Amino acid sequence: MTFDLSTRRLYGILDLGYVTPENAAPTALAMLEGGVQFLQLRAKNTAKSDIPAIARPLAALCRDHAVPFILNDHPDLVSQVGADGAHVGQDDMSVAEARALAGPGKIIGLSTHSLAQARAAVPQSPDYIGFGPLFATPTKPDYTPIGTSDIQAVHESIPLPIFCIGGIKSENLPSVLNQGARRVVIVSGILQAPDIRSYCRECLELIEQAN
Repeated sequence: MTFDLSTRRLYGILDLGYVTPENAAPTALAMLEGGVQFLQLRAKNTAKSDIPAIARPLAALCRDHAVPFILNDHPDLVSQVGADGAHVGQDDMSVAEARALAGPGKIIGLSTHSLAQARAAVPQSPDYIGFGPLFATPTKPDYTPIGTSDIQAVHESIPLPIFCIGGIKSENLPSVLNQGARRVVIVSGILQAPDIRSYCRECLELIEQAN
């Protein structure tokens, strides 16, 4: 399946730090029905051997909703689980290495944590970049928040889809969008919402209004 990433605005991460493996599929379904346009499985503290059994049902759900399914880290598992790509960090491996492991035609995303890193990512040709963390977030406790002041600059200088990430929730989403963000990643805000479907719909509506 081929995806036009430029049209995708709301990126949800199903983080097993917030969701048990048993609840992964129902949570993913709620996110997809709420309108998430990109879904990533992040399983930082899960044994690699356990990831395929968790990921395969999520890949199937994403296919049903025509949404790209991304594995955090593990590009070598992409074909095995039926994922559409992988996301790697600055210290994991190069985009080229990730592409070689994931296989032809797969999506590779790259995390960036400054305007300089975002610019340096361009020659690597990732399919998109994450830009952040904008705010302090328990998901990335070791990273210093970079704030929102460079959002406009990164969009003006990077010819790639840019997903702002890090501590973004529905309550601060309008201010992030006002600073020039066009796409966002939301993690704990979605996963801790009493009604995930409604929360995703609310966030997507705010993003679409801003765009």
